[in-house]
Amino acid sequence: MAHMLGADSLHLEYPTKVVFDSVSLGVNEGDRIGIVGRNGDGKSTLLSLLAGLIEPDGGRVTRRGGLRVGVLTQQDDLDDDSTIAQAVVGDRPEHEWAGDVRARDVVANLLGGLDWDGPIRGLSGGQRRRVQLAQLLVADWDLVCADEPTNHLDVEAIAWLAEHLKRRWPANQGGLLVVTHDRWFLDEVANNTWEVHDRIVEPFEGGYAAYILQRVERDRQAASIEAKRQNLARKELAWLRRGAPARTSKPQFRIDAANALIDDVPEIRNKTELSALAVTRLGRDVVDLLDAGVSYGDKTVLRDVEWRLAPGERTGILGVNGAGKSTLLGLIAGTTEPTSGTVKRGKTVQVATLTQRLDELEEHLNEPVRVVVGRLQTTYSFGSGSKAQELSPGQLLERMGFQSAQLSTPVKDLSGGQKRRLQLLLILLNQPNVLILDEPTNDLDTDMLAALEDLLDSWPGTLIVVSHDRYFLERVTDQQYAILDQQLRHLPGGVDEYLKRRAAQGTASASSTAATATPTGLTGKEAREAEKEMASLERRVQKLRQSAASARAKLADMDQADYVALGNRMTEISGWEGEADELEMRWLELAESLG
Repeated sequence: MAHMLGADSLHLEYPTKVVFDSVSLGVNEGDRIGIVGRNGDGKSTLLSLLAGLIEPDGGRVTRRGGLRVGVLTQQDDLDDDSTIAQAVVGDRPEHEWAGDVRARDVVANLLGGLDWDGPIRGLSGGQRRRVQLAQLLVADWDLVCADEPTNHLDVEAIAWLAEHLKRRWPANQGGLLVVTHDRWFLDEVANNTWEVHDRIVEPFEGGYAAYILQRVERDRQAASIEAKRQNLARKELAWLRRGAPARTSKPQFRIDAANALIDDVPEIRNKTELSALAVTRLGRDVVDLLDAGVSYGDKTVLRDVEWRLAPGERTGILGVNGAGKSTLLGLIAGTTEPTSGTVKRGKTVQVATLTQRLDELEEHLNEPVRVVVGRLQTTYSFGSGSKAQELSPGQLLERMGFQSAQLSTPVKDLSGGQKRRLQLLLILLNQPNVLILDEPTNDLDTDMLAALEDLLDSWPGTLIVVSHDRYFLERVTDQQYAILDQQLRHLPGGVDEYLKRRAAQGTASASSTAATATPTGLTGKEAREAEKEMASLERRVQKLRQSAASARAKLADMDQADYVALGNRMTEISGWEGEADELEMRWLELAESLG
């Protein structure tokens, strides 16, 4: 493959820190490279060095002659006085850019709903970020360098961006360098991963799943100095193999080696023990939304919401911006009152919400971290059964990546990610039994996300998560719901089903006429009954499949000369499998009716 750019013996340092020391690497045609690492270790700096935005103190970066490099940084350099159209396509006449299939696709998927001829001034931070991303993607580049391109994008837009980048260039052409903490996105677009740590850049083959496997192997060889990170990585690898089969389909992911590594890793959560402990803390009643709805004047935000939260339930909520996710969270937390229907709460329910703001830290900004946590209780109990632990606030801080020197740092001087972690710990130390997380992954790197996931695995309460980070949402929750057409819909197929439903909504909207369509789908009591039947079907199908598999495994122990007994057993197994197939068809029918 043709060489695009290379770095030879790069050295960069600031007055108090050496960022890179003798780093050499290269980018070839066809490379799609994800850059990961802890916050502050130099991911964005590396991207800027390779893109030519900053110069190294030593070494050099060489680029192929005529190489066209497009760059997306985290800085907002848009001109407030220009229009969206001017920022994205410049002075190109409409017939010219609109005739470009790629440009039309980018504009439609990133800027739909925005005033094309409207000013940049007045756009929200998320809207401005979309304009910057569109500005990058409509142009022709040999190499795209993008720093956190998924920031401010919802699940749909992230899925579109991944697909766009995968088909942007023909195979073995073009190049991509992307810094991201979105692990699902990284696994979708990257065929190589660079980890930035300890002044070096370490390459790995494959996307995020393959990187985790290879890092576990590296950490095992490195022994005890990386013990904590190794354990978290192995736990994450176990989830990738057991809970996300799509991630393991890539050719560079060596399944046999992965299975050997996780033989002694237990399931990420003991659901039975956590549920039992949640019942003791919450009782049987948590929060029940009974045909609840919320309207503001003539605008209906939510309607016919039927949801009974269970002790220990872990649910992810999906929906486009403005769909009503915050309103739904408000109904659960008690900060929003329904305008129709009722909301019932258990007597022992204590709800805590991790918001996108940092309100919990406002009164502590001038205080050192150790003073803030020192006022709280001396120990925090989490986990269940034989794995229950008592940790001090200091131990919890260490678990979430705080070093001893940072305990003396005033809260106002912490980084965004550190403030986010401290905010979560303050909430957990108050021991709520219902926890709502609203976009909790903001400002956290991949290692800290893994640490947060590990902490939540042993949290014994009801968990509700709203997040655009698909990997995190699938990792910490057991089921997902979506707000579609002002109603709460269960998603048996998870995020993939949500994306399909949204695509179907878009198709239906595009082909609709002025005539009012007859509404379809189920609401209220009918939807409840359908979802209950689906849950029952899932349990029955699983039991039938397990019985059939177990019986097949025991066939070898039977007398192979006894054809009658073998035939009878095979007939029984075939009956189980046939019944399971019929039940699955019924499940699909119900799923379609809920759509």
